[in-house]
Amino acid sequence: MERKIRIILAKPGLDGHLRGINVLSHALRDAGMEVIYLGVDLDPREIGRAAVDEGVDVIGLSIHAGGPVTLVGRVQEALRDLGAEDIPIVVGGIISKKERQTLKEMGVRGIFGPGSDISGIVKAIRDSAALPAGTS
Repeated sequence: MERKIRIILAKPGLDGHLRGINVLSHALRDAGMEVIYLGVDLDPREIGRAAVDEGVDVIGLSIHAGGPVTLVGRVQEALRDLGAEDIPIVVGGIISKKERQTLKEMGVRGIFGPGSDISGIVKAIRDSAALPAGTS
């Protein structure tokens, strides 16, 4: 039996838009993944610590209230401080074209806006979990 992909889903910062992350959580479970949903209004350090403590394969961040580059950067910083910078990150939410490019340059493995195809998100997470550290 193949080991399930473990993913944390979280909403860093002050953001109460829940529909997308709730739909995704169910879809990932239906796709056979183990989903650890941390909730909302989280500090990026909490997300990094939980990812390490839970031994996840991927971190999924939902950001609809702005600041994705800053928030992802702070999660990455927390991961580096914990020696876990190899955990890949995917991001969903309201993200401008310029922010998308910056996030790609930061190594974010998948960036998804409203209306993204769930099967494409599932594939990106599977691919991210399978890639060796340092590749994107």
